[in-house]
Amino acid sequence: MFDIGFSELLVIAIVALIVIGPQRLPRVARTLGHLFGRMQRYVNDVKADISREMELDELKKMQASMEETARTMHDSVRQGISETEGELNKFAQSVQPSAQPSAQPKIDPYDDPFADNPPPPATPASPQAELPLDANPPPVQKQA
Repeated sequence: MFDIGFSELLVIAIVALIVIGPQRLPRVARTLGHLFGRMQRYVNDVKADISREMELDELKKMQASMEETARTMHDSVRQGISETEGELNKFAQSVQPSAQPSAQPKIDPYDDPFADNPPPPATPASPQAELPLDANPPPVQKQA
């Protein structure tokens, strides 16, 4: 910062002692120390603000580049989807059945295949099987 050596500081201290006097010199030195500390804090705050602004600019540039990359990826995905849909439409048009009726009968998926064959009748169950599953047997009393 300043190129001041020990000899120059000694000369400044002797001149200050003569000009200010020995009684007021400690108070002046303390005041100068406070002012010097405030100046250093102000310089450090300015440096920190400048570095934050530089980082903020870098982050904004990075955000812009990321948004541009995301936009190009989104556009390429949309283009791929539209190309795929076009190919699927072409394929669907080529696979559509011709105007001639087919020889196979159409099967209704909701038609019951077992409508002609009813299920076998249920066999009578034993009396124990008729009890509900959650029924609890009566508690057993102990004889004394």
